[in-house]
Amino acid sequence: MNKLRRQLLAGPYLVWIIGFIILPLLMILYYAFFDENGSFTLEYLSHIASPINMHAMILSLELGVAATLICLLLAYPLAMILNNLKIKNQSLVVFIFMLPMWMNFLLRILAWKLLLNKNGVLNTVLMSIGLEPVMILNTPAAVVFGMVYEYLPFMILPIYNSMARIKKDYIEAAHDLGANEIIIFFKIIIPLTLSGIISGIVMVFVPALTSFAVSELLGGGKVLLIGNVIEESFMQGMQWNAGSSLSLVLMIFVMVSMTIMNIFDKDGEGTAVW
Repeated sequence: MNKLRRQLLAGPYLVWIIGFIILPLLMILYYAFFDENGSFTLEYLSHIASPINMHAMILSLELGVAATLICLLLAYPLAMILNNLKIKNQSLVVFIFMLPMWMNFLLRILAWKLLLNKNGVLNTVLMSIGLEPVMILNTPAAVVFGMVYEYLPFMILPIYNSMARIKKDYIEAAHDLGANEIIIFFKIIIPLTLSGIISGIVMVFVPALTSFAVSELLGGGKVLLIGNVIEESFMQGMQWNAGSSLSLVLMIFVMVSMTIMNIFDKDGEGTAVW
């Protein structure tokens, strides 16, 4: 009887999974491999090799990697600083970094668009102190900046979480054996936080690779990523077959990234939240 009740309680979740995950995936597979007449074809998958789509994919990979590396370089020392503060209520740290995400995603990007434009706050301050204005808006640099701003918390939290799990005994034992801070950092801290690093890389790289709103708003339509191509295929050109095939290719990158994360973070230490 109890087993039946648990199954009934899981019913709404099962309906949600089928309606909003499984069925959309099946539709993407269908439109990617079948034409308008219902005949199997690989023609649409070949669209990824077109010059425009290939350039968009390569640019997406380049900007995604750049944003991920910048987030890693910013997040790791910041996570170390937060860990050394010895904050008792660690959930407060999570709350602080998640607080900006309570604001709408598009509103935050639009705010940066106003700040970075030609007559925005940034250029106004630069010109007031005698410096030349910076024309960063509508460039790949602006898109990377927006990605870093949006996804930096996803890099900080798993690294901080794995770093907070390091036992003090390891550090004290290393000091007793004569290890200096550099050796401790490379031989103890980095290996023990590797799961958090890998988790953070995947959690930043995947949304950066699939992003289209950031490039649309901060790139001004001049920075075409693969996400923009897919969005245009579905929403403007009504080319569902081409859009589905590109989505399928992008999905492969996502699945490979998630597989890598699962290999290095088998216990889920890098993705756990306090």
